Amino acid sequence: MPLFVFIREIRVFSPGFALKTGVLVFLNGRFVPEERAVVSVFDRSFLYGDGLFETMRVFRGKPFRWEQHIERLQRGADFLKIKLPFAPAALRQFADELVAKNNLPDALLRLTLSRGVGVRGYSPKGAEQSTLVMSLHPAPVCDANNPPRWKLIASTHRLPANEPLAQFKTCNKLAQILARAEADAAGADEALLLNTDGFVVEGASSNLFWIEDHTVCTPPLAAGILPGVTRAVVLEICRQLGLATREANISAKQLRGVSGVFVSLSSFGVVEIVSLDGENVKKSPISQQIQQRYREIVARKD
Repeated sequence: MPLFVFIREIRVFSPGFALKTGVLVFLNGRFVPEERAVVSVFDRSFLYGDGLFETMRVFRGKPFRWEQHIERLQRGADFLKIKLPFAPAALRQFADELVAKNNLPDALLRLTLSRGVGVRGYSPKGAEQSTLVMSLHPAPVCDANNPPRWKLIASTHRLPANEPLAQFKTCNKLAQILARAEADAAGADEALLLNTDGFVVEGASSNLFWIEDHTVCTPPLAAGILPGVTRAVVLEICRQLGLATREANISAKQLRGVSGVFVSLSSFGVVEIVSLDGENVKKSPISQQIQQRYREIVARKD
């Protein structure tokens, strides 16, 4: 007689984060030890990527640009018609408690929202109780005197142009995962994705900027990019420094000839690029100026 085993839950562990006794995770209103942070295998985020997430840097116990991250999460939840189970103010209180309880004032905070458990199949019917998880992860160690400089490759995978879902961080990121796998195989730090129109649009986990004629350029949102929170900070910095900015499309070939390239992301901030597909790219003092101002902003105690 065949033996059937049914597994009713999965454990939520932090990628690249060794299991430690006493590390707490926020799960649906409760603070639970990481080894007991479990979600049903029938949760739609696990089955279909039917959910959203936000990752933000925590400095000195405070999530950086919390309001912008939560506003994007709320817009995504409204678009997908997933109900946030807690008000933004309550979420912030829970996040602060999570940081304090784990004694991790400098970390990465990940917030994941799933539609929850529903009927079998793609229909969202019956999924009326959403799942919300917040977890903390070690922040990357960056030396201000020797900041990271990344090597890029252009991925073979494409993103659709003018894609409404691109403006949210959905839990379905297969194109980005495959692109990062290509970068790993090539010994690169990040992969750039092109869209279906043939233009470079963004990194697998970062927004793209380049310097052209002393102007800081970045792809337009309509190209199919995520409106990154750190991307917005970079544009603010440019205004503060009196630097001209422009949204424009660019090909991978054209990108190799610009005056400087950098990317922005919550975990590392602003990262200068030194090569693309094995070819060196020029370094710009403008990139370094923006990187320095970003460090000054996150170092402020206000």
